[in-house]
Amino acid sequence: MEIKKIGVIGAGQMGNGIAHVLAVAGYDVLLNDISQDALDSACETVDRNMDRQVGKGILTIEDKAAALSRIETTLALTDLGPTDLVIEAATERETVKQAIFEYLIPHLLPHTILTSNTSSISRAGRNRSSSSPSRTRKPNPCSCRRTVPSIAHSVSAGR
Repeated sequence: MEIKKIGVIGAGQMGNGIAHVLAVAGYDVLLNDISQDALDSACETVDRNMDRQVGKGILTIEDKAAALSRIETTLALTDLGPTDLVIEAATERETVKQAIFEYLIPHLLPHTILTSNTSSISRAGRNRSSSSPSRTRKPNPCSCRRTVPSIAHSVSAGR
């Protein structure tokens, strides 16, 4: 499956960092948050961070402009439905993650991969709470690398 458009849930430090790295890598990104102020702040942060990369010669001005043009924002979680990959980076509160997954899953395409960027919640616990445990993945925390490993995990119905 080719991944073209990626949804990122949560415009905080991790979410805007993930959106930044994905946009620089050439992916179209749809950044979601429940707050317009958070989305605006995230876009400003990404812009500043890209300015720093331009200053260091990591990006050209043209690269920056192209990457910024690939980031769109939305307040509506359901707008992430037609994406190929969704990375949840909203909070470390398991109940909030569960609510996001349960609300979002019915709106996703059959091939969409749903991931969660978390360091404190087990995959087994998250999968038990999901109506589609085989769709959930847990990537390692975002860093400024070209790839972020993802580990597939599935929980059988009886567990």
